[in-house]
Amino acid sequence: MFFCACRFFRFLFADQKGMKIWFIGYEHGGKVIGMQELIFTPSDFVAVLNQTLEFAYPQVTIEGELANVRVSRGKWVYFDIKDDSSSVKCFGTVYMLPGPIEEGMMVRIVASPRLHPLYNFSLNLQSVIAVGEGSLKRASDLLLAKLQKEGLFDESRKRPMPFAPEKIGLITSGESAAYADFVKILNERWGGVLVQHYDVQVQGEQAISDIVTAIQYMNQLASPPEVLVITRGGGSADDLAAFGTEQVVRAVAASRIPTLVAIGHEVDISLAELAADQRASTPSNAAQLLVPDKKHMLKVISDQQQSLHQAVVAIINDAKRMLNETSQGIMRVLEQSYITAQQTLSRQTELLEALNPDAALKRGYAVIMGKTGVIRSVKSLKSGDAINIIMHDGNAKAKVY
Repeated sequence: MFFCACRFFRFLFADQKGMKIWFIGYEHGGKVIGMQELIFTPSDFVAVLNQTLEFAYPQVTIEGELANVRVSRGKWVYFDIKDDSSSVKCFGTVYMLPGPIEEGMMVRIVASPRLHPLYNFSLNLQSVIAVGEGSLKRASDLLLAKLQKEGLFDESRKRPMPFAPEKIGLITSGESAAYADFVKILNERWGGVLVQHYDVQVQGEQAISDIVTAIQYMNQLASPPEVLVITRGGGSADDLAAFGTEQVVRAVAASRIPTLVAIGHEVDISLAELAADQRASTPSNAAQLLVPDKKHMLKVISDQQQSLHQAVVAIINDAKRMLNETSQGIMRVLEQSYITAQQTLSRQTELLEALNPDAALKRGYAVIMGKTGVIRSVKSLKSGDAINIIMHDGNAKAKVY
């Protein structure tokens, strides 16, 4: 089998008239052994040009004004990005957009230059964000109206924050002051809270996918945190643009974990804050909202213990007073019952004394007893009957004549 160690190359040659012509050549042993003008078919030209573009410009970032915006089938988006003298066609999906867009807005796109076999040259979009205060404000207004119509910001969707959570998910840049401030205030106020941090970019095109990925990751954990804090410090409108994109706002709203968004600015409220269950003015304020001040709580507990002690003492004193009053009442009732019983007994004794036969005998009466018992009438006596006369101090026997 024979192998030829030849090197293929191509080069641009200018003839005497200044025309530039592509040639293809073969080199072997340091010598050019063949050279031929390179003539493309349209398909080959498209393929070669795209290879060249992919090598030379795999990705470009362009800022310009939107023109000729068109959305097809609710999925594909077409527009031109232009300045005063040039315009370039762009193509992508609506999912790459920061939200609703319109002509005249200033945007920054990241795209790949490509020559389509049928539809000519265009920039294939990878990301789109609005830039400039005017465009950012307009993009935010359009997205606000769209999501408000869907009910994404309704108060009925808001969930309460857990009190003194044991585990917090924190989404922010690990090198930022926002991270340091949040953790510092959290530990100063309460301590002992597990913070699961997901390091993200918080501005620029990368921030959008970073934040969305972090929210989804936290929600998919087998043991997710009790609350999700998404935070950064202040900045310009361009710096905070990621928190007003549709991707981030929808990710915040869709989180199964209650969300707290804290962007360090007071002038405007980002759409992500409106979609969150709660917002905070700064990263430090986010920590203050999530956990109480332990010094304050210790004082509250001490005050509550003192109040509880006073309440218990008061209850015991009231119980003692009631017991004393009840005892006195019982004693009075017993005394009255005893007096009443004594009076009843005295009357009954007097009655018994009055009914006692001995009392009548003492007054001079006597009881005459016969063979059959007490003789109550002289008619029951006969001459010769023996009788027994009972008196108070003895008995006497007699005989009837």
